[in-house]
Amino acid sequence: MESAFPFVRVSLAEVPDSYDYNSPNAPNHPSAYPHPGSPYHQQSHQPPPSDTGSPSSDAVMIKIDTPSPLRDDQSRYPKEIGKTLLALLFLAGNFFLATVSLSLVHDRVPDRDVYGPLPDAFLDRVQPQDWALDVSEILIMVVVNSCVLLITFHKHRFIVMRRVFLLLSILYMMRSLTMYVTVLPVSSRTYYCSPKSNASSAGVIVKRAFQLISGMGLSINGKQIYCGDYIYSGHTVTLVLGYLVISEYSPKRFWPIHWIYWLASLTGVVMVLVAHGHYTVDVLIAYYATTRLFWTYHTLANNSLLLKQNGNNYIGREWWYFAFRYFERNVRGPIPLQYDCPLSLPSSWTKKSPKLPGRES
Repeated sequence: MESAFPFVRVSLAEVPDSYDYNSPNAPNHPSAYPHPGSPYHQQSHQPPPSDTGSPSSDAVMIKIDTPSPLRDDQSRYPKEIGKTLLALLFLAGNFFLATVSLSLVHDRVPDRDVYGPLPDAFLDRVQPQDWALDVSEILIMVVVNSCVLLITFHKHRFIVMRRVFLLLSILYMMRSLTMYVTVLPVSSRTYYCSPKSNASSAGVIVKRAFQLISGMGLSINGKQIYCGDYIYSGHTVTLVLGYLVISEYSPKRFWPIHWIYWLASLTGVVMVLVAHGHYTVDVLIAYYATTRLFWTYHTLANNSLLLKQNGNNYIGREWWYFAFRYFERNVRGPIPLQYDCPLSLPSSWTKKSPKLPGRES
């Protein structure tokens, strides 16, 4: 009898139901025991009852494992708009916390007439250029707006948004602590710092915080006139995170654009140092904190096995891991690089439009 599959041939005549080892015509199979007189061979073997004649005796079962059909994108990559709004609220709270921290630190900054800038390997060799800070903040606006545009047209925009919101929240929370616990002297001799308040009441602190929020923490619009937010650099955090988002969530074949944004981010960071807006150590800490957090988070998000917190998953001991599990527990695997229009357009507008780039193979 031949199998239904042409490449599998099964002959039932070659595979009898049982062997009678006591018959003279029994095949000579080598024994697994070296001594024929072992207790195993002394036992009598009764052949099992034959199924010859039964309807299923000639049936050959071949089991082929086939993968279960994949779930659709909606179940694999759920929008979960509520979680996205919660992540945005978390970001707003931590950004406000950072502005409050700076408002408090401003009155604790050492008197710049008594304490000069700390020794710095880069700043000591470069004369401060105030215009360089404007260049850095213009590059920040370019990178941030590019990220907003990319996320808007990403098919899974809500997942990307809440990831960015959560990462920024964590970075701003840590920054609000580091700038408060250790206050460094002003790094620039030319940067304008608002006069200190003799009595920093709650009203003064809140007023300063909202003034900083209205200017998004940038000096180019004249809203950032407070000093002391050194460890670590918020400009570097924004530039580095913007580049990482663009390189992660845009098509891989756009590598020339990735290099352009890498160069823009690097230039923005260097301009911060040229303007003496931060110490070099502020920039290094900001780079390390941003890249480690981004890469660790996406390693966890792209490997569903790491969603389990057990003794072998040491990344699960991160203090923010509980938030990660909550926001990512329904996302299955890496997000495909697919794009669409966030608004529903008439079919006549999109009938002949070229397809947007998707994930490369």
